[in-house]
Formats: sequence, structure tokens, C-alpha cells
Amino acid sequence: MDGLFVAIEGPEGAGKSSLARALSTHIAAAGRQVVAVREPGGTPVAEAARAAFLDPALDAAPLAEVFLLLAARADLVEKVIRPAVARGAVVLCDRFDLSTEAYQIAGRGLDAAAIRAANRLATGGLRPDLTLVLDVPAAVGRARQAAQGKVPDRMEQANAEFHERVVAAFQVATGPGVVHLDGTKTPATVEQAAWDVVSARLAKQSGAARVQ
Repeated sequence: MDGLFVAIEGPEGAGKSSLARALSTHIAAAGRQVVAVREPGGTPVAEAARAAFLDPALDAAPLAEVFLLLAARADLVEKVIRPAVARGAVVLCDRFDLSTEAYQIAGRGLDAAAIRAANRLATGGLRPDLTLVLDVPAAVGRARQAAQGKVPDRMEQANAEFHERVVAAFQVATGPGVVHLDGTKTPATVEQAAWDVVSARLAKQSGAARVQ
């Protein structure tokens, strides 16, 4: 059985983690093995990079931020994502390369060609089969986090202009497998819309009737 690589993307407070958990339940109920990971993270090397990446006290420079992120991604791709897809699992990744486009290229203003080349090196050219983008205004996402009492990490502490650039980059994202979802809808509505997309892709893979 073919594997499937699904990335869930969006700005701060978009609801990516909650959606990943919900989709994991649906996919498992459909009889498919599911592997849920986050970026940066998912391996000991990647989790160590994550800690440095998000620590406000370390205040990583923009290029250092990129290299921490890509080191984590390279390890995750080689040790977790590629093997899981090869054995037929569905991989759900909370953030992947579109977040690099939004945060490091659009947000930080780093050179797009250089960052994309470095990302291709880190991933070996691996791209998600599906990318679900949760579109949420920056103010809405940050208000959600405040309401939840979340302590902001280094990326979340960036100024409002940075987050507006990030949101704008997500909103205009296009490409093979990219699907935009209205993240301002209720969690149940977003979950159903996302599952409609994923289940249709799983059914197409198997050539069977649509997964219910």
C-alpha cells in the first residue's frame, strides 16, 4: 500500500496541532497506520534543535535559526518520514517546508533562492503529497493563544509586522497538493473539511470507494 505524506500548515494559533490529532484518529479508524510528527522535532537531534530554535534566551540569529530548523528537518526526513511513507503509513507533519517559506523567507526576509536550495539539500527533494493550510488572521491566532494562556516562544514573540508577513505568505501559497481551509471556522467544521480532503486522497490511492 502506498504511503501518504500530509503537512499541516498555518500561522500561530491556527489550530494545526488540534487538527493533526483529529486527523490521526480518523486515519487510524480507516485502518491505516498513522505517524504524527512536528517540526522542528520528532527525533532526539531534531528535539534538541527545537529547544534551541524556540528558546527566547538564546536569541538565534536569522541564519542560525534556518540552520537549526534544517538540521532538525534533515534528521526527521531521513529517520522518520521517508521510512514511514515507504512502509505505507500516513505521515501527518505539523509544519514542513511551507513554514520555512512563510517564516524565514517572508517573515525574516532571507534570500529565497538560497533558503530553498538549502531546504532541498535537507529534504533530498521530499515534498508533502498534501499540504493543508489553515488560513487565520494574525490577530485571531494570537488572541486564541492568549486566551489559552500560552507562554509565547521565541517565534511567537516576534512583532506584529513579522506575523502579518507570515500570514500573507500562507494565504497566497499555491502548488501541487496545497489546499486552503478557513481556520476561523469551528474546529468541527475545519476537521470535517480536512478529513474530506485526506479521505478522498486515500480512496484515490487505493482505487476503492471513498473512505468514510
